[in-house]
Amino acid sequence: MKNLFSLSQMSINPGAAAAAGIIAGVIATGAQLVLWWVFTDALPSIFFRDARLAAAMLMGPDVLPPPATFEWKVMIIATFIHVMLSTAYGLILAPLISRSGMAASMLAGTVFGLIIYATNMYGMTLFFPWFSVARDWITLVTHIIFGISLAVPYKLLSRPHSA
Repeated sequence: MKNLFSLSQMSINPGAAAAAGIIAGVIATGAQLVLWWVFTDALPSIFFRDARLAAAMLMGPDVLPPPATFEWKVMIIATFIHVMLSTAYGLILAPLISRSGMAASMLAGTVFGLIIYATNMYGMTLFFPWFSVARDWITLVTHIIFGISLAVPYKLLSRPHSA
């Protein structure tokens, strides 16, 4: 039995799409931490700030006020949101690249990362205005890294395996 899902004549592997989303989320978070470490002196407070920005989507804006310090509940909620969104983005991108080669998929991932950046940092601020503080070049680059890191694992994980 194949693990395929048909969508508008496109077949995707939803398990590979979800796994690629989680992989991309981890890679993008790691890249963002490295970029903050290299180009700012704001670690770890900027990391805790961004965790609070995400957690506030479920917990409400009361978790936003400074100081941006470590708090288990905030980190768990932020991680949950991050994993769910990364998985959803994997399921969205998969049908768009299912029939493309690796290079075209990486280009599509780059464009997808830019679209996610615009959606998250400008569209979502209509509902969660606190995200506007995260609009910067590091967040932009991180979204591009996410898109590429989403496309590559999906292509690798969704390849047919011969037994």
